[in-house]
Amino acid sequence: MASTALTTVSIGSVCAQPRLGARPKAFGLGFSCSKSFNVFSGLKAASSVGIEADTSFFNASLQASFVPKIKSKQVCLNQLHPCASSFKVAVLGAAGGIGQPLGLLIKMSPLVSALHLYDIANVKGVAADLSHCNSPAQVLDFTGQSELAKCLKGVDVVVIPAGLPRKPGMTRDDLFNINAGIVKTLIEAVADNCPDAFIHIISNPVNSTVPIAAEVLKQKGVYDAKKLFGVTTLDVVRANTFVAQKKDLKLVDVDVPVVGGHAGITILPLLSKTRPSTTFTNDEVEELTLRIQNAGTEVVEAKAGAGSATLSMAYAAARFVEASLHALDGDVDVYECSFVESHLTELPFFASRVKIGKKGIEATVSADLEGLTEYETKALEALKPELQASIEKGVAFVHKQAVNSASA
Repeated sequence: MASTALTTVSIGSVCAQPRLGARPKAFGLGFSCSKSFNVFSGLKAASSVGIEADTSFFNASLQASFVPKIKSKQVCLNQLHPCASSFKVAVLGAAGGIGQPLGLLIKMSPLVSALHLYDIANVKGVAADLSHCNSPAQVLDFTGQSELAKCLKGVDVVVIPAGLPRKPGMTRDDLFNINAGIVKTLIEAVADNCPDAFIHIISNPVNSTVPIAAEVLKQKGVYDAKKLFGVTTLDVVRANTFVAQKKDLKLVDVDVPVVGGHAGITILPLLSKTRPSTTFTNDEVEELTLRIQNAGTEVVEAKAGAGSATLSMAYAAARFVEASLHALDGDVDVYECSFVESHLTELPFFASRVKIGKKGIEATVSADLEGLTEYETKALEALKPELQASIEKGVAFVHKQAVNSASA
């Protein structure tokens, strides 16, 4: 499959007020998958059956899953069914700190008919546990390299949180040597067994692992830039949370685009683009930017060696999976920030808001990079060398591996 060039658009040419996420085709018991929900934004839903607009996705999903048929006043919990349009999702690294809560959150989606859980060990228990949840998705477990191909057959979305987590004192680049090899191996299997699937890369360092995935897919002849995503949603989730707290805003209304990459100074929250329009002092801009950039370290240090940001990462990844599923299901207003192949800057990969459709990325949104403040403009230029180096490191890793294999 040849790579297809991505389109760059101004947000205004797509919709006046783009929202993260999409409107679901259907949520819940008894509905015939007609438009039973009016608005979907990230993991927030507003429903035509009385669920409040600021209800979280997870509460809304559960409530909607148990809404009875309109003509019946009785709730029949044993009649839970997925939507007519439903998809298969594979989580690679499903027994880990991110994989387990992520599996639970994906299991809650009525758009998922099958949830395939893969890991090198300890995944059978996770699958058994999740299979007891009375939501539609069938849960299957796959252990070890010998079962990986079977796990990936017919899958629509592949999510990869596999790899070593960060520990105190470690940077994301410290993870590179281990996680680079893990991602390469998994992507090779994806290329062989489900090359048309949406691929969500969570394994750090994302600034390098996404280019690794791209190079592997190119070598396999199945690279499609529209279907490869680095999951940077956690940066957006954190930015929205921290801004809402700082400015005493209603969290459900806050949207802060985050561009660049997914590590340290390469993470650039565009506070000047915050919706609703918000005024920040210079000190607030610097304080919020630094906190968003270092939020992962904040969690690693707070857990004191007991793990990294697993729960918030699972939440953010589930939001991105849900958005992708709605895009696959035909919703036309799906926007999320993601680290993707891009032409917005001179860098070959760049995180920005993208419009996602049935066949993947339909456009990268350029308007967020227009009219930046002086602080943001300088920060954007400052992040480019580090991001470029991380991208080149990933590409070089794959090429070196290929040379080593050829000479072996």
